[in-house]
Amino acid sequence: MLREISEEVRVNLKDRLRDVRRVIRRHRHDSPAQPGRPGEDSARQPFPIREIEGLLGHAASAFDDMMSIAETFVPGERSGRMSGLAPKPIGTYFATGEAALAGERAFRRDMYALAKAVLAEKKADGARLREANFAAVHTAMARQHAELFSRLAREDDWAGRVALVAALSAALLIEFLNHDPLRQSEAPTAAVGPGRSFVISCLAPVALAVGLSSVDTGAKPEPDLLEIALLATDARLDRILAACNGNDPLDELTTVFATLLAHLP
Repeated sequence: MLREISEEVRVNLKDRLRDVRRVIRRHRHDSPAQPGRPGEDSARQPFPIREIEGLLGHAASAFDDMMSIAETFVPGERSGRMSGLAPKPIGTYFATGEAALAGERAFRRDMYALAKAVLAEKKADGARLREANFAAVHTAMARQHAELFSRLAREDDWAGRVALVAALSAALLIEFLNHDPLRQSEAPTAAVGPGRSFVISCLAPVALAVGLSSVDTGAKPEPDLLEIALLATDARLDRILAACNGNDPLDELTTVFATLLAHLP
């Protein structure tokens, strides 16, 4: 049935189902948010009969456990583990013609999975992702940077590819920030920290990982590509933040990413 409805409806439906899942998890019988437990939300009113609330909590737990088992069979929804997660070359995501729809779908699924893995690594339980926003990022990149994609497809020189991929990785991070796929909940965890800097620290590794997979498309991708990107962006986070907040973010970020792409595997 999902194949018969539009991509926009499909993606928004997936985001709504994820919201429902988060609500169910908050109502597990073993959740810290349950009345009487440490960290209880004082605004949440208990059921009149505690036995009923306990029964519903166990039902929510059973449903959540069932969904967790089901997720292990869906590659795009596996819990945020960084090992083995690697994006495709950026040209694959922005193919034209008959491959365009498959590229867009792969982009939003992969970007969601990569960002989710980074959040898990940072233990940012209070943050959430919107796959629909990654779809908007794809649309903006395809519309605004078609010439760069065309040049990259024709470029064979290694230094030339580094320069083009750095520009596209920089543009990707900027579009991430423009379309805000990463949101912080109403009660963020301590790991979330100040908004924009935290968002950049989570999304910059994704943009760099895409770039690393795109410089030499003939090479076998590194199994720990995302981890490499996370370590590199953490080490250069001050420069990345300064570039994002500079007078010409695209140019300044391109310089930072070009340096990293030239020296990383």
